[in-house]
Amino acid sequence: MFKQDQTIAFIGAGNMATALIKGLLAKGCPCVKLWASDPNSKQLEILKNDTGINVSSDNSEIINHADIVVLAVKPQLMNEVLSPLQGALSEKPVLLISIAAGVSIQTLQSLSSKHQAIVRCMPNTPALVEAGASALFANAHTSEDQKQHAQSILAAVGTVCWLQQESDIDIVTALSGSGPAYFFLFIEALQTAAIDQGLNPDIANSLALQTAFGAAKLALSSDGDIAELRRKVTSPGGTTEAALAQFEKDDFRTIIARAVAKAKARSEELALLSDKQE
Repeated sequence: MFKQDQTIAFIGAGNMATALIKGLLAKGCPCVKLWASDPNSKQLEILKNDTGINVSSDNSEIINHADIVVLAVKPQLMNEVLSPLQGALSEKPVLLISIAAGVSIQTLQSLSSKHQAIVRCMPNTPALVEAGASALFANAHTSEDQKQHAQSILAAVGTVCWLQQESDIDIVTALSGSGPAYFFLFIEALQTAAIDQGLNPDIANSLALQTAFGAAKLALSSDGDIAELRRKVTSPGGTTEAALAQFEKDDFRTIIARAVAKAKARSEELALLSDKQE
C-alpha cells in the first residue's frame, strides 16, 4: 500500500483518471493527498464536488505538491504537457506514471529529466468499475518503493502485473487494452444471433450479458485452465459441441489470432510515430 505521506497528482481529469482517484479514495487514500489538473474547468469542478480532492488548472502547481504524478492525457498532448514541466521535474524526485498509449519510456525521459523515474502502464476501461487489468513496466531509475506505489495506485481499480520488457506493452495493448471491445463484439453477436432465431431482444440482451459475466466469474474462481472449463460444459453429441464445432470450422481461433496480431502491429506503429514526434 502507498504511504499516507505520498501526494499523488493527476495531470488530466478524464474518465480513467477519475476512476483511479475514486478507487484510491475507496481504498482509504485521504482526499487531501490527491490533486488533479485539467484545462476543462467544468470537469475539475465536477471532480472536486464529487471527491473533495484538490484541483488546479496549473500543472506546475500540482507538480510542486506531488511525490507521484500520473500522466492521464492523450498521447498527442504529451509533448505539450511535459515540456513546460522539465524544470520542476528536475528539482525533485517525482515518480511519473504514464497511462498514455504508445508513448515510450524514451520519449517520456526526453520530455522530463535524464534520471526520471518512470512507470508505463496499460490499463483498460473496466477500471471504470474497479474491474480493470493493468500491466506495468518501470525504467531503471525507478526504486522498489516507487514500483510499490505505482502498483498500489493501479491495484485500486483492478489487477496488476509487471512486465519484464517494455516491448510487451504492445502485446498487452492488443490483449487487455483492446480486449474489452472484443468481448463486447462477441456479446453483441450472441445477442443478435438469439434475436434472429426469434428470442425477445430484452431477454436476449439480459441472458447474453449475464452469461458473459458468469463465465468470467467462473473462470476467475476456478483452479483449472480455460480449456478444461470449456471441456466440462461440452457434452459429447450435445448442443455446445455442435456450436463449438461450427466455431472451429469457421476458423474462430485464427480470426482471434489475426485480430490480436493486427492490434499489436498498430500499437507498434503508434509508438514509432510518438517517438518521431518527440
